[in-house]
Amino acid sequence: MFRTGLGIALAFTGVIVGAGFASGQEAVQFFVAFGTWGLAGALLASVLMIVSGIAILQFGSYFQAQEHTAVLSRISGKTMSWLLDIATVVTLFAIGFVMFAGGGSNLEQQFGWPVWVGALLMLVLVLVTGMLDVDKVSKIIGAVTPFVIVFIVFVTVWTLFTADYDVAGLNVAAQEVQTTLPNWWIAALNYVGLCVMTAVSMAAVIGGNFLDTKAAGVGGLIGGLFFLVMLLLLVAALFLEVETVGGAELPVLALIDDIHPILGLLMSVVIFAMIYNTAIGMFYALGKRLTRNRREWYRPVFIVACLIGFGLSFVGFSDLVSYVYPALGYLGIVMIAVLAVAWLRGGSKLRAEGRRRVRAKDLTRRRMDPRLRFTKRQQRELGKIIAASNIPDEEFTEQLEDEIHEELESERDLDYDREDPASDVVYVDHSDPQTRAEYDAGQGGADRPQG
Repeated sequence: MFRTGLGIALAFTGVIVGAGFASGQEAVQFFVAFGTWGLAGALLASVLMIVSGIAILQFGSYFQAQEHTAVLSRISGKTMSWLLDIATVVTLFAIGFVMFAGGGSNLEQQFGWPVWVGALLMLVLVLVTGMLDVDKVSKIIGAVTPFVIVFIVFVTVWTLFTADYDVAGLNVAAQEVQTTLPNWWIAALNYVGLCVMTAVSMAAVIGGNFLDTKAAGVGGLIGGLFFLVMLLLLVAALFLEVETVGGAELPVLALIDDIHPILGLLMSVVIFAMIYNTAIGMFYALGKRLTRNRREWYRPVFIVACLIGFGLSFVGFSDLVSYVYPALGYLGIVMIAVLAVAWLRGGSKLRAEGRRRVRAKDLTRRRMDPRLRFTKRQQRELGKIIAASNIPDEEFTEQLEDEIHEELESERDLDYDREDPASDVVYVDHSDPQTRAEYDAGQGGADRPQG
């Protein structure tokens, strides 16, 4: 479960630790601008993000969501669900076109290229990736995240050890940072709201890709802890160098450029990858939402949305972060309240369903694995569990069999790789009724008591 949870956490962190985070622009405007109080705001925001992440991923898993309305429509009233859905769609699109602007600013600051070059490159990458399925998109998002974590931790730790700790002078310099937010605690709430609005759609899809609600919760916890450590380190480092990075379009890039130009070059690539991560997460989820009743329209809708976003991206990255992000953050505070209430009220149902799915998976493995015993009593128990689940019977059975089949295939491949001539294990696809009947009538019937 931990391994599954870690994979979920990396994909989730890749969504919430977006381009604004990796660039440092969000951290400067939401936290550094308030001096030492910004550190308190970062801690408050991180704790709230842990709770929100667990809730979103578990609800996604519980409802087996393929897009966010599968969750929102069941945890809130009709009117509230509709409002949150509209707000989420607006957020996906807004964050998406801000990412095109970020891609252009990144390459302009590092290489001096025209803004449109980076934005166009980002557009092409997003369009190509958007043609893939959710599994591949989630893996791409999760694969880039470790590089961001490594670079952020490195640059922040380096800064913490080498910076000047004139706190009074730094607080004065922080007051020069431009922000549209009134104080540190509203900024913290607003930032979490922004992260939730940004993450809720893709996180619901990521959670919905897993049957195990407990593993989804573990993923939210681990991802939230990653977020806590990285945000605190980032805010502290940028605060200590606020006089250097306060006016930069991409503060983290300016920070690491100051350490060594080669590191700056590498960091620009990582930031571009993170911007790409966020952009594909936003536009992919947007396309899925807008075509939920007409799946065959996904590709044309996705392409048109990306092209419109590309056109809107030339306003400027820092200006968009200053005005678009806080507006979305206030909407996100409402989303957090709805998620928190539903999660607290439905906690017992989530836990009960989680236990059912774990047991159902164990029993299904016994039924499909020729090495294990599967009795008639266990068959009856499995039938009762499937009937009690909130997932329709046929869908639940199919998902269980698909997961176990993949596990058995992986184990078979591992055995073949070991080239063990003594192994006489026969792997049979028991999801096929005829194959199963033939197996039970042959050697499997003798080895596997049925009651």
